[in-house]
Amino acid sequence: MSGKTVSLVLGSGAARGHAHIGVINALEQQGYEIISISGCSIGSIIGGIYLSGKLKEYQEWAESLDRFHVLKLLDMAVLMGGYVRGDRYFKVIEELLGDDLNIEDLPRPFTAIGVDLLSQKEFWFQKGSLLKAMRASSAVPSIVSPVQVGGRVYVDGGVLNPLPIIPTVSAGADYIIAVDLNGPAQELSEATVVQPEQEAEWWRSVKDFFGKMGDDSGSELEPETRYDTQNWGRIQTINMMFETMQESLTQYKIAGYPPDLLISLPKDACSFYEFWRSKELIELGHKVTTDALAQLESPKRDYFSFPS
Repeated sequence: MSGKTVSLVLGSGAARGHAHIGVINALEQQGYEIISISGCSIGSIIGGIYLSGKLKEYQEWAESLDRFHVLKLLDMAVLMGGYVRGDRYFKVIEELLGDDLNIEDLPRPFTAIGVDLLSQKEFWFQKGSLLKAMRASSAVPSIVSPVQVGGRVYVDGGVLNPLPIIPTVSAGADYIIAVDLNGPAQELSEATVVQPEQEAEWWRSVKDFFGKMGDDSGSELEPETRYDTQNWGRIQTINMMFETMQESLTQYKIAGYPPDLLISLPKDACSFYEFWRSKELIELGHKVTTDALAQLESPKRDYFSFPS
């Protein structure tokens, strides 16, 4: 048991963000005390839920999801700046946390990163409604509807800062540990990759759903060909552009203020919408973190990535 304190930085990455749950579980099991959290997008959601004391309940719900439960969570947004409103997903979170919990009520400092479209600047949510801060931080441009808070319009913090290290510095923890979900792609094992034949029916359902909102994919986009540019529609193109941008921005953030430990998960661990794979992603986050913490106390510690 280390007895050391940690300022935790949880990066953006949509469905890959459920690996953050495994990261937190591993830190606690190893005896590290998390005294501050800064999160972007899904990182702000997991961080806020953890500090609210409801991570176990959320994990149980996340691990219960299958493909069609995820499909039911998608709520169409017509003329609202995105394909999905996000109301159904955040209704689940609201039932866990309540609708009146403020960031100031949390037991430890918390920062959710959003982007104010009107001022075109990064914004740190450190007070006010926790639910609104989570929603603003995770409104992926063109996919999830922007969020209005206090007369301002916010979108996903990953537009400017997918790995927000700076807000954690003032906590004075022994270690700053950052979790990057947009690391270099790896060739994962068969146990980690969903086989195309298992996913074909699901993918057709998702394609039909987005087709109702004008997706121009045109062809029958099966999982094994969805990274073929000839088959890309709007959703896939937007997602790949966003991930490319986030990976580049993350490198700048790390160079500007290197954390004591960077845990990097590969961006191809799962696609942005594969929330039904929560259990394996939680296990992946736990394993990588457990291995990384062994290096943290080493005199020659370095950044830690998913092993090739």
